[in-house]
Amino acid sequence: MEISVAFGRVLRRLRLERGLSQETVGELANLQRKYISLLERADYQPKLETIFRLAEALGCSPSDLIALVEKETINDS
Repeated sequence: MEISVAFGRVLRRLRLERGLSQETVGELANLQRKYISLLERADYQPKLETIFRLAEALGCSPSDLIALVEKETINDS
């Protein structure tokens, strides 16, 4: 699985588990709602700074977020 697809799946899953809308995550991470949508659909790949912002918005560490993405890529192999 492509990393961007895995990242999008993880981002969406964490957002929904926390009961957050794309708009709320965007506000918490100081990002546009449309950008969150594009990330979830794997149309864009996040920069490192964006990963840090999203992790904070989702209440996890950047390393935990990346570990979940890594696990997603392994589980789909």
